[in-house]
Amino acid sequence: MNSNTFTRRQFMSGVGAGLGAVAISPAFAQESASASAPQATAQPLQDPTTKYPKPPFKEQMQPWPGLAGKMDPRPDHGETSYKGSGRLAGRKALITGGDSGMGRAAAIAYAREGADVAINYFPSEEPDAQEVIALIKKEGRIGLPIPGDLRDEAFCRQLVEKAVQGLGGLDIVVNNAGRQQTHASILDISTEQFDWTMKTNIYAPFWIIKAALPHLKPGAVIIGTASEQAYDPSADLYDYAQTKAATMNYVKSLAKQLAPKGIRVNGVAPGPIWTPLQISGGATQEKVKKFGGDTPMGRPGQPAELASIYVQLAAADASYATGQIYGSSGGKGQP
Repeated sequence: MNSNTFTRRQFMSGVGAGLGAVAISPAFAQESASASAPQATAQPLQDPTTKYPKPPFKEQMQPWPGLAGKMDPRPDHGETSYKGSGRLAGRKALITGGDSGMGRAAAIAYAREGADVAINYFPSEEPDAQEVIALIKKEGRIGLPIPGDLRDEAFCRQLVEKAVQGLGGLDIVVNNAGRQQTHASILDISTEQFDWTMKTNIYAPFWIIKAALPHLKPGAVIIGTASEQAYDPSADLYDYAQTKAATMNYVKSLAKQLAPKGIRVNGVAPGPIWTPLQISGGATQEKVKKFGGDTPMGRPGQPAELASIYVQLAAADASYATGQIYGSSGGKGQP
């Protein structure tokens, strides 16, 4: 037989070996790649009930709106703990109340996820704001401070324009700034105080959203900060609680209005979170001492524990979520 002539059995044997190699090679390649790829270090489980400080807290009072840097214990906004993974690379975000609380946590997280961030804050909060700007810039992102009073319609329009110019665009708007003052009776709330709460919590988001919409393209997001107070209002937060119910409703209404344009609108409804709101008139000293102790977790939440919610609502992989209110209340079940 000619040495170049294959029998049928030899031919089929060769084909089988070839197919076997094809079938096995990817598995070997995958195993090899897995062996050479860096492995994430497993993080130990943490008991959430003991992760952060529990009451009783010491009595403390600051002039409104308060500074996180002077609180005891100092709130955790994720300054050292939040790790990014590029989920918001190239995005442009404007966050009101970005100097402290959930706004600060969102600003830090957004920068570490690759976004440029403009923060608004009341001028007296400059020390907190400069800490945030430094953290944003440390990530190699644009950090743009825009102080001002949100009760002024003209300023709200300027705020958006400055953010668009300074960031080179806008595709994330987080209306987070809020005023909260405790009053035992409706009779203790003056018209001026009531107006201040409404202007800060309701009018400002209205003005900001109107100014921002012409700049928002399909894929952009708007996020509002509501509260458990929208669902289970406290007797001493008469004006604040109704603004948070209004926030919940504007989120749901605006989401229906803007969904056909490809713009998503969602909200975050925290429970008791340790922020300057509490120690600058937002709670009585008796409540401050026991703050968060009535939750199943037995403690207040920290702003850092909500950072990932703000990231998720802004990220493109949450593209089917609109008109939603995301709760985080330590087990109290609201929303």
